[in-house]
Amino acid sequence: MKKLSLEALGRISVEEFKDSEKTPVCILLDNVRSLHNVGSAFRTADAFRIEKIYLTGITGTPPHREIQKTALGATESVAWEYSESTTNALEKLKAECYTLVIVEQTTDSIALQTFEATAGAKYCLVFGNEVNGVSEEAIALGDLALEIPQLGTKHSLNISVCLGIVVWEVFRKTHLG
Repeated sequence: MKKLSLEALGRISVEEFKDSEKTPVCILLDNVRSLHNVGSAFRTADAFRIEKIYLTGITGTPPHREIQKTALGATESVAWEYSESTTNALEKLKAECYTLVIVEQTTDSIALQTFEATAGAKYCLVFGNEVNGVSEEAIALGDLALEIPQLGTKHSLNISVCLGIVVWEVFRKTHLG
């Protein structure tokens, strides 16, 4: 076994990424305060060719040194949009036929592994603030809620970890069968 070089990986350019077919998924960050978490969202979105990231409320926006530290250039490839209002952004996405998937522990949330993602369907994955989670206003607009089963003493994961797990699972179910 030998580690592959960057050339051997055959990565596409930023322009090729912009012109490529995207996974019909977007990510909405609802008042995420950590710029490192924002940068990580961009990097994960790039890895899975996510359509777009919506940054709302207090969520920081590029260009910013702290976002770039974890994004490693993904702010150049992944489309993004800022909206002061999470509600307005979600209403727009709902009007565009996205299924609004709230990633939060709610009375009606279902375990991530039981989520039946449909190939070709359009999903918006909503992730919330590091302390308060997804806002009540966003939850009220959601079509469904997902949670990652956890067995430890903590009741949550860091947003960047949670986002990576959820995006992978949706990608796996819609692209890999």
